Amino acid sequence: MMASHALRLRPPLSTARPTPTTAPRRRAAFVLVRCSSAAQALKIKSIPTKPVEGQKTGTSGLRKKVKLFQEENYLANWIQALFNSLPPEDYVGKTLVLGGDGRYFNVEAAQIIIKIAAGNGVGKILVGRHGLLSTPAVSAVIRKREASGGFVMSASHNPGGPDNDWGIKFNYSSGQPAPETITDQIYGNTLSISEIKTADIPDVDLTSLGVVGYGDFTVEVIDPVSDYLELMENVFDFQLIKDLLSRPDFRFVFDAMHAVTGAYAGPIFIEKLGADPDCILNGVPLEDFGDGHPDPNLTYAKELVFIMFGSRAPDFGAASDGDGDRNMIIGKRFFVTPSDSVAIIAANAQAAIPYFKSGLKGLARSMPTSGAADRVAEKLNVPFFEVPTGWKFFGNLMDAGKLSICGEESFGTGSDHIREKDGIWAVLAWLNILAHRNKNKKVGERLVSVEDVAREHWATYGRNFFSRYDYEECESESANKMMEHLRDLIAKSNPGEKYGDYTLQFADDFSYTDPVDGSTVSKQGLRFVFTDGSRIIFRLSGTGSAGATIRLYIEQFESDASKHGLDAQIALKPLIDLALSISKLKDFTGRNQPTVIT
Repeated sequence: MMASHALRLRPPLSTARPTPTTAPRRRAAFVLVRCSSAAQALKIKSIPTKPVEGQKTGTSGLRKKVKLFQEENYLANWIQALFNSLPPEDYVGKTLVLGGDGRYFNVEAAQIIIKIAAGNGVGKILVGRHGLLSTPAVSAVIRKREASGGFVMSASHNPGGPDNDWGIKFNYSSGQPAPETITDQIYGNTLSISEIKTADIPDVDLTSLGVVGYGDFTVEVIDPVSDYLELMENVFDFQLIKDLLSRPDFRFVFDAMHAVTGAYAGPIFIEKLGADPDCILNGVPLEDFGDGHPDPNLTYAKELVFIMFGSRAPDFGAASDGDGDRNMIIGKRFFVTPSDSVAIIAANAQAAIPYFKSGLKGLARSMPTSGAADRVAEKLNVPFFEVPTGWKFFGNLMDAGKLSICGEESFGTGSDHIREKDGIWAVLAWLNILAHRNKNKKVGERLVSVEDVAREHWATYGRNFFSRYDYEECESESANKMMEHLRDLIAKSNPGEKYGDYTLQFADDFSYTDPVDGSTVSKQGLRFVFTDGSRIIFRLSGTGSAGATIRLYIEQFESDASKHGLDAQIALKPLIDLALSISKLKDFTGRNQPTVIT
């Protein structure tokens, strides 16, 4: 039965919904209730199954190739293992949310998930129309509708299509990714699973809004945008942003990369904020993301980069990724690093963004992210936290009222309005800051630009030169041997040792104790920290679906404003050369060049 779902195809989303740039004005939302004739009790079937290998959940869920998920019971095993791992009171008779980024296999997977949820006693599923919900929107819906949790069908920024990636993760009732205590239990249950409980119901029509019931189980197909848009209106000054976007001397472009934010860009930027319809690039969500790589960085967002660094560049450019939780910010011929972006948003938030008018509770960043946010927290005299990579570590701090704004160098930025990073939120934050800084400017006066905001920030706080080198799909054994070589080097290192022109302050394998619940995690990244504040960090990323991605992070602080205009690759070259030398990366992997430089 499960295999038959995997083989059923559907038309691309571009044939099922209008493009954001040509969509008609949105009318008031309504729900058409479609009553089912199946009012009798659900018929639950028990399907025998056996464990399959490789279902260990990573930092952002389970990500594998589509063809693997299409194998009989592969996805069903994981979903059933999840229910076997949760306390029954967390889902029996309760509401769960379901949505995803529109990639290939999502609609088929949604039907499998809905039936297994019904088979395990879930009371209601809220699912985005066409199976669409961005990752931040899933978190927003969970929180607004007081759901017990939700499924996110996405492999985030990884490519989509029949030969590429698919993924699944579970978010808990606060809207944040499930903690490791749950994901570890899921994995354990995948190793011993013997049956799948599924409801004998027909596939649910996901193409139109409405409610359908089967006994005590209901499915509501919801507008994927409305709840999220309402939240954004409560966070930002939409009228002020609209005033900026309507100026004849301000131009804006947003690249949805044929991913899920294409469904949000039209209603938010065009219909609500009045931007020019031509401002949206690649605005139609496609199952294969237009055969592109939906990762908003300087390598994969080539079209946007070409426009923003061209002779007639707009004033502000941005992009988001496959599931809408990452962002890239570019000014006119000026790239803002994600590390700088979170720091700049934090420094300007209270003055510019209504949600933060009472001040910030605290700031946080992932360990590999540059120390730019640290300096803002110190100046604002608010608590600061350094956490491992993975948004769930921010969630505990937010739930405890300790954190307002946070970010990761991997193009993730967000706040406590939800419990996920949020690409469109970051774009709106920058637009709100620019609108605030230019609100008294008359047409014809020089506007405060993205570059102006960044350079003013550096002049106040200093500049943390930062770069990340990604070596994607390395042979796993070689990557692990390189990491073990570095661990041996760290074990033998001592403070005060010279590394070229740098003096070692300390070297370690980063560990973290959660200040809220006391939980600990270790082996989160290998750090070489020098006495001048420079850092070299090595990590193996858990977001890919094949091989290993080695990530090398290089950072150097510069207080001298006369040097802030240097190109980061030039400023960091001595540290980069040192990192490649001590790691012997080329010797272990055979790689001469990184796949991506940011």
